[in-house]
Amino acid sequence: MGSVAAILLAGGESSRMGTPKPLLEWGGTTLIEYQIEQLRIPEIDRVVAVLGHRADDVRPLVHRAGALSVINELYREGRASSTRVGAAALSEETAAVLVLNVDQPRPRAVISRLVRAHLEGRTLITVPTHGGKRGHPALFAGSLLPELRAVRDATEGLRAVLQRHETEVAEVESDTPLVLLDMNRPEDYERAKASYFQTEVTQ
Repeated sequence: MGSVAAILLAGGESSRMGTPKPLLEWGGTTLIEYQIEQLRIPEIDRVVAVLGHRADDVRPLVHRAGALSVINELYREGRASSTRVGAAALSEETAAVLVLNVDQPRPRAVISRLVRAHLEGRTLITVPTHGGKRGHPALFAGSLLPELRAVRDATEGLRAVLQRHETEVAEVESDTPLVLLDMNRPEDYERAKASYFQTEVTQ
């Protein structure tokens, strides 16, 4: 079946948040350690965290959590540059690639269900949905690695990959709104912290 890899994008400057998002407190640990722990499921063979801003502060946390870190020296160019670096760190034998931003915390049950659906459906791209809205993370077949290595923010990054292959995107409905969670500002973070761990998630 091949290996499944996860790319965790954690290289941004967090300018709207005002503090590095990977270092935010989350569930008694840092946000990046929490998310790596949730990504370490039997279906995922490798977690690659892409770092940039404050990389020296974040890297020890990544390694302590059991993931590989790679550095995006061009992180100021935007999220797509980190996607390219993460995709470049993966081998051609990778069967599927999950891409998630560190400011989009997802519980293990959500990730596991999505990965299983992607592998069982043998689809090109799989995304979670809730209430008719698409969320994150997205899973891409390994055959799309060349496209992931070439994304550009100027051409809408991963969204452009989704648009090119829209007819081959499988949607997996989730019973939790957590698949839509995104934290950009301090108020987003505070609201998310207040509700995240009270939200029931099932397999």
